Amino acid sequence: MTRLTLTALVLEAALGYPNALHRRVPHPVTGVGATISALERRWNRPERGEAERRALGVAALALVAGGAAMAGVLASRMLRGSKWESAALGLIATTGLAQRSLYEHVTAVLRPLEAGDLPAARTAVARIVGRDTVDLDEAGIATAALESLAESFNDGIVSPTFWLALGGLPGLFAYKAVNTADSMIGHNEPRWRSFGWAAARTDDAMNLAPARLAGALIAATAAGGWTVMARDARKHASPNAGWPEAAMAGALGVRLGGPVRYEGVLTDRPVFGEGPPPSARDLKRGLGLYLRACGLLWLAAGALACRR
Repeated sequence: MTRLTLTALVLEAALGYPNALHRRVPHPVTGVGATISALERRWNRPERGEAERRALGVAALALVAGGAAMAGVLASRMLRGSKWESAALGLIATTGLAQRSLYEHVTAVLRPLEAGDLPAARTAVARIVGRDTVDLDEAGIATAALESLAESFNDGIVSPTFWLALGGLPGLFAYKAVNTADSMIGHNEPRWRSFGWAAARTDDAMNLAPARLAGALIAATAAGGWTVMARDARKHASPNAGWPEAAMAGALGVRLGGPVRYEGVLTDRPVFGEGPPPSARDLKRGLGLYLRACGLLWLAAGALACRR
């Protein structure tokens, strides 16, 4: 599995999910999302009791994650022993990784921010964060982009890599299904609190080890990351998101977190790090740290592959 993991990492960084392909074949996560939406509309009805909605949420997650894992099993069996097995499996696995797309999305924020074009930077950062962005200044835009970069380094790269190495395509696909379900229904608002309970708890469990690994990889790229991560990571409401975010804050020597608005409502959040708010320059430095952290992940995958 470790050779497949390294192959997938290299191929995804080189190719991503090409736009020409995307226009003809929607990304597999799109299908997972459509299935979750259909099940949510059908089963998460307000007239059902909380216990019934929770049970149906468990069933929905089992169907989606189980179906995704079975797709991975079938693909692996179909290609087993073929001449193109390694390359084909690697290409399929790239659909679960996001090294290239994450870099491109954050770079799309950095370019206008460096040019002083705040409206364009706000538009770009709104594509990768859920907070209100219309009034963000340079520091607010850089903060949002860096937090997304750090958290997505785990959710989109380290955790999928972890589950690919551990369970092959079935493990990768199951994780992506769970993570997609969590992003769609794993919220604490009344509508989703019961139906999305299983998705949120399962996603937390599947990210426990990878999130700490992601934080360690970021912290290893610059002095200061370890201290801030150890001190501040547990402040986050999520058991996992604080690790890469605190490591990023410490590695850059900036302050992340703090109050933000979601749909006009001010939400108080813990602060990570003790430096100044980040600037466009810090966002550029953060992208550099991200690339180095990805390189460390490649080295770890390569070292494990050589041992087999």
